[in-house]
This record gives sequence, C-alpha cells and structure tokens, in this order.
Amino acid sequence: MTAKKDFSTKVNEDMTRLAIKLCMTKDIGVHGNLFGGHMLAWLDEAAATWACSICRNPNMVTVKIDEMVFERPVKIGNQVNIYGKVEQVGRTSLRMYVEARTKNFYTGEEKMVCSTIFIFVRIDESGEPVPIDEAVRNKYNS
Repeated sequence: MTAKKDFSTKVNEDMTRLAIKLCMTKDIGVHGNLFGGHMLAWLDEAAATWACSICRNPNMVTVKIDEMVFERPVKIGNQVNIYGKVEQVGRTSLRMYVEARTKNFYTGEEKMVCSTIFIFVRIDESGEPVPIDEAVRNKYNS
C-alpha cells in the first residue's frame, strides 16, 4: 500500500499567484471534469507570461513540461488559482515550479489539483537561444 500524499490546503508563502481561472461548461470533458488539456493550457499561459515578465523579454518559449499528475477533479464553477516559483535561472533558460489549486469561495480553503515543472528558454527573432540578463540570473540564483 502506498502512503498518501499530503494535499495541504496551505499555500506555500514563497510562491506567487500567477492567474485565477473559473471552470466553465465549455471547459468540461466527457467525464464531467475540467478537460486536462485546458488545465495544461492555463498553466502554460500563466507560467510563460510570468517567465516573460521575470526576464523582461517577450521571447520566452516553453521547451519542457515535466510529469503532471491530476490529484483531484475540477468541476464547473470551481475557481482555480495558479501559483509559481522560480527554481533556477540558467544562461538561457528558466526553470519554474507551477501548481494549480481549487479554492472554496465560502471558506477560502485551497486544495491541490496538480503541479509540474516548466522550463522556458529565451530566444531571438530566429528562434535561437540567447542569454537571460545577468541581473535576473543573479536575483533568482542567489
């Protein structure tokens, strides 16, 4: 028997809220839950936008998304809060932990839905990797 994961409702205080989404009828898959592809798109959009903001450049592209496990369903009317934390900034890449949590409107309680790691690379007009500003690297790697 495997040990149960701790799906704490407390939000990690060193994370930044990147986006708030509302699960609507148009987002539902055949099993009555939020379609996983929509969740992935929400996470990618929120994380990519934040990566561009952090690196002060609109040319950040997603190059890798690690494994994602959906821990619980999202239903119509659920608010989904998306949080992120920069884990590392390399010469041309940024590694970010991202998680989604549903929020109970009445109690404020949040429950983990899924989490993953995104890696973004800064590119030039030709799509070639270019260095991220040294000040950004120093800020997040110190």
